[in-house]
Amino acid sequence: MGAAALDLLLPTSCAGCGSRDNSEPRARGLCGSCRCDIRHQQPLRWQLGGLCWAFAAAAYDGVVRSALLEYKERGRLCLRRELANCLVVSVLAAIGSAAPTIPYGQPAVLLVPVPSATATRKARGHYPVRAMARTACAQLTAAGLDVRTCDVLRQTRTVADQSGLDIGARYANLAGALGVAKPFSVRGRQVVVVDDIVTTGATALEAVRALSAAGATVCAVACVAATAKRSDISNGKLRGMSDPARL
Repeated sequence: MGAAALDLLLPTSCAGCGSRDNSEPRARGLCGSCRCDIRHQQPLRWQLGGLCWAFAAAAYDGVVRSALLEYKERGRLCLRRELANCLVVSVLAAIGSAAPTIPYGQPAVLLVPVPSATATRKARGHYPVRAMARTACAQLTAAGLDVRTCDVLRQTRTVADQSGLDIGARYANLAGALGVAKPFSVRGRQVVVVDDIVTTGATALEAVRALSAAGATVCAVACVAATAKRSDISNGKLRGMSDPARL
């Protein structure tokens, strides 16, 4: 009975491949092979709405996709550190891309997590993006970078479930849906928007809009993973994006 309860709380199966060949997944969530797979993914970079660069540590596929779903939807929290490692990769790229424009002596770069809907957070029982952002921030700070998390984005109105919407409807659904709870905390500051997954880019662009309206300078968007097919809105028209470049 005790072993069964332990396996329910700390599964022995790998979140990436489902293997039960060793005990590593109980503590780390992934077997050694899947951890190696994640750490050798090709990072992605692309232009988001003509407003800023976006960076992802990997494509949203395979082991990365499985691990994110296990972490977000099934609450397998031991995966947070490995996924935060991915976020570190994209945040470093984001800060590096903006470094020439950041004035010398500028206060810490702020990592601003994209919020989940209140109902979604309650259903999951945790706030996955914020937790990953904080873990990534701790790792970056330990490495000597001057970064801070700043959890100020809030939903200002109810939005529909994005899963059943096409690209244009997603943008319309999210337009004006985010606001900044404490504008003074980001005004005049350099910020990086952080998220777990970027698909169409609608949520990320709405976060960029809200932060820019509050007076922040958005350096870039950084996420764990991005879908291979993305679209972008430019000059009010939908256009396909070019293939992402390797960092």
